[in-house]
Amino acid sequence: MYNILIVEDDTGIASALRQQLSSWGMRVKTVSDFRNVLGEFSEFSPHLVLMDISLPFMNGYHWCGEIRRVSRVPIIFISSASENMNIVMAMNMGGDDFVSKPFSMDVLTAKISALLRRTYDYGESAPVYEHRGAMLSTADGSLVYEGQTISLSKNESRILLTLMQNKGKTVSREKLMEALWQTDEFVDENTLTVNVGRLRRKLDAAGLEGFIGTKFGVGYIIS
Repeated sequence: MYNILIVEDDTGIASALRQQLSSWGMRVKTVSDFRNVLGEFSEFSPHLVLMDISLPFMNGYHWCGEIRRVSRVPIIFISSASENMNIVMAMNMGGDDFVSKPFSMDVLTAKISALLRRTYDYGESAPVYEHRGAMLSTADGSLVYEGQTISLSKNESRILLTLMQNKGKTVSREKLMEALWQTDEFVDENTLTVNVGRLRRKLDAAGLEGFIGTKFGVGYIIS
């Protein structure tokens, strides 16, 4: 079952899209907080996004650019602003297709199905993990926060991924070392301490102070 995220502030259009796509066996979510589109994107992990251009607070171009920082998920723009300049802008921002309003539901559904087949015949999309606005992509291990990409080493990325996959739970040092062993490097207690310290300094410098907590004698936690 594919997850479809609808970023559309016209409740009538959003409701009609939800009903149509749900009838085709897709799991559909409509964005409710237009200040936090990226957060809802991360929580839902969609396989495809339908994106309007004119939205409250920030437009669809902005949110397309933010999504593209952390994911290659297909994005189809749906908009009444169908002038050539808007279509070119949508494509340049990372959109995969553009459908002008008013549109045929059947045609849009066919476009969505075709794009899903083309994309996922080659494998599933890599999930993105979010906490406090920081987005970690499992596709390339990149971390993005407030528009900046924080450079992480392979070990730092794997530590952060393990912690974010277990958000709210204390992760033992032993479990983190097991995760690092997957990098085919020798890892001991000191190596883990050094990597966690370096990762914390990078997060602090980016404005994410206290992102990783310590449970003394047990391990680390993101909560």
